[in-house]
Amino acid sequence: MLISPLSPYEAALGDLLTGLHPRLRAYFGAIPAGCVGVGSGVFDIVGSPRRWVRLLLRVLEAENIAFAVWQTNVPFRVENRPVIDPLGRVAVTARRTFDFGGSAGTKTMLDAITATEHGLVDYLGRHRRLAAHLIANIPDGELHLTSTSLRLHLGRAHFAIPRVIAPRVQLTERFDEADGRQHVSVRIVAPVIGTVYEYGGSFTYDILPDQEPPS
Repeated sequence: MLISPLSPYEAALGDLLTGLHPRLRAYFGAIPAGCVGVGSGVFDIVGSPRRWVRLLLRVLEAENIAFAVWQTNVPFRVENRPVIDPLGRVAVTARRTFDFGGSAGTKTMLDAITATEHGLVDYLGRHRRLAAHLIANIPDGELHLTSTSLRLHLGRAHFAIPRVIAPRVQLTERFDEADGRQHVSVRIVAPVIGTVYEYGGSFTYDILPDQEPPS
């Protein structure tokens, strides 16, 4: 399968990316065919401190979207791979592995960031049933992504989650010259309630030959 010379971010955002820190431009740029982007680091926090929210998160955990935990200092690894999705769109699949230790063990989060005719869309989970439509801003060399809508995909049926109840996804990526690491922060914010899920930390990142056979 041919891989696009553009990343989904380049295809959807174009010249907007020139405002990014150079190290972030490399991160959000195209990954060469036959390669994988590999990052490793530690998340300072992962999950939700609200116990009732953690009960609801078990549904998302089964889909490899979010986890019913509240932990600190969690080692993680991310693998980004360029793909062309079944509709011929440019995408990057991400596999994030979290080492929670103890009874929680190792868990994996899956998503595919995709360039569509409507801009960036992040398809979440192993079945990609939840889609977050994203808008981007680049203040001070950082990338800020915010969801404008969430859609549920069940077979050929698509349902928009009403805005009055739909949580909002907020992501910030920045590069810190002081420690030479990339920092990421993600929050899921529900109307009225506030933040119901979050993770954030720092990592290093390299482009390496991909040892995983093509699917």
